[in-house]
Amino acid sequence: MAVQQQQMLPPQYVEDLQKDYGKQLTATTATPLDTTKFAPTVAGQDPYQAQAYNLAGSGIGAYQPYITQAAAYTGPGSQSAFMSPYQQDVIDATMAEYDTQAAKGMSGIGQLAAQSGNLGGGREGVMRSEYQNKSDMNRALLQSGLLQQGFGQAQKAAQQAYMNQMQMGQGIQQFQAADVAALGQMGATQQAQAQAQLDAQREQNRMAAYEPYERLGYLGSGIASIASGMPGQYQSTVTPNPTPLQTALGTGSVLSGIYGNIMGPYRTQR
Repeated sequence: MAVQQQQMLPPQYVEDLQKDYGKQLTATTATPLDTTKFAPTVAGQDPYQAQAYNLAGSGIGAYQPYITQAAAYTGPGSQSAFMSPYQQDVIDATMAEYDTQAAKGMSGIGQLAAQSGNLGGGREGVMRSEYQNKSDMNRALLQSGLLQQGFGQAQKAAQQAYMNQMQMGQGIQQFQAADVAALGQMGATQQAQAQAQLDAQREQNRMAAYEPYERLGYLGSGIASIASGMPGQYQSTVTPNPTPLQTALGTGSVLSGIYGNIMGPYRTQR
């Protein structure tokens, strides 16, 4: 029994379009895409960011000299560096004035003894002894008070110097932190701008690389619509920032589907 086969052939102009499309499809897909031209890249570190990094590194431990100096203002003997160089002069002048006034008091005792008729007597000796003892005690108290006053002032000055050093140590850290933050912010802004330029260039390269595929897909969609007599629908293969693999897979599926639509109606067999 003979087998009859009937094949529906498209019009000649459609067949010519199909052949031309097949040649273009083969030629376009024969050469691999150079994906390095639109591979993702990261903008390098901005000079401001590098400066901020170096400043942050060099600033570690910058407070240490201030801490060391502050430690010198604590402990026994730390106040000696803050003693007034004129303290002894003040003490000597005060004691001299005290001795002058004490001598006048002693002369007054003699005058009282003479007026009472006890000059040179035992009563005068007792009065002079009591006066001298009290005067010596007051002199010692006055001198110790002056020394204590000078010591207290030197101790307060040492404490103030300690606080000043600690504040300067903290201040230098705060100033450096502010500089690092400002430099980092400026560097981040510049880096973001550079990254945007790289992304735009990558997108431009990708669109240029896939332009032949886009054009071929549009052509295939038009041929399919002519062959089927139905308006063609074409979906662009170019979308914002796809990965190279996603784009390649999407392009291959669209092109293969178009080719199947073109050839399908003319492969019916009976």
